[in-house]
Amino acid sequence: MPFMKGPAPIRRTLKYLESGKLFFRKSVKIFSINYNTSGNHHEGARDFVFWYLPQIQYKNPSVQVITFKNMTPTPFIHCFFGNGEKLLLDIFGKKKEEILDHVIRVVGKSEHTLNVEAQLKEKTENPANFGYYCDRHCICEIPGQVTCPGIKPLPKEMRGKYKYAKE
Repeated sequence: MPFMKGPAPIRRTLKYLESGKLFFRKSVKIFSINYNTSGNHHEGARDFVFWYLPQIQYKNPSVQVITFKNMTPTPFIHCFFGNGEKLLLDIFGKKKEEILDHVIRVVGKSEHTLNVEAQLKEKTENPANFGYYCDRHCICEIPGQVTCPGIKPLPKEMRGKYKYAKE
């Protein structure tokens, strides 16, 4: 398997990517992280990029994620919002878990919001649901079901007046 080569190939598995905890708010448009490839105070930022950035990109496809290496004396995260605002997070000397927790707290969705969105997604994406506010208006739109009698007449065996007239 070619994707299982390199350092820590577990990062490329779908199970690992789906286990990410960071979901950005809808207002976050760009997430950039600046760090150096050497230095002790940049170690947490390097580990954060190595372990958590693939999960962040997978879980937030509408957010542009940028990394800048060896351009700054101190590591930091810069978030740009849709209304033009900017947010600067200092990650100097922090470990990767501390950085992730801080980013989740500041620009991530809360647990309550995630639970509400999961419930709404579960309700709307069930293929058995039909009617108003669902993907399908009528059960006849589902493959394998009988079409609507207004579009194509039902066979006489399925109509009540013919079925009971035989008895």
